[in-house]
Amino acid sequence: MDKLIRIGMDTSKSVFQLHGVNEAEQPVLRKKLRRNQVLAFFAGLPPLKI
Repeated sequence: MDKLIRIGMDTSKSVFQLHGVNEAEQPVLRKKLRRNQVLAFFAGLPPLKI
């Protein structure tokens, strides 16, 4: 996977939609997470903008 530089996050009550882009602003991540999965997902990433 290309290096993520930024993640956009659409929040709701129980599901979060994530959209990540690389340095060329190309989408490299699209993911749906439940509320209880969010912390574990971000803990495994290097620092980036959200």
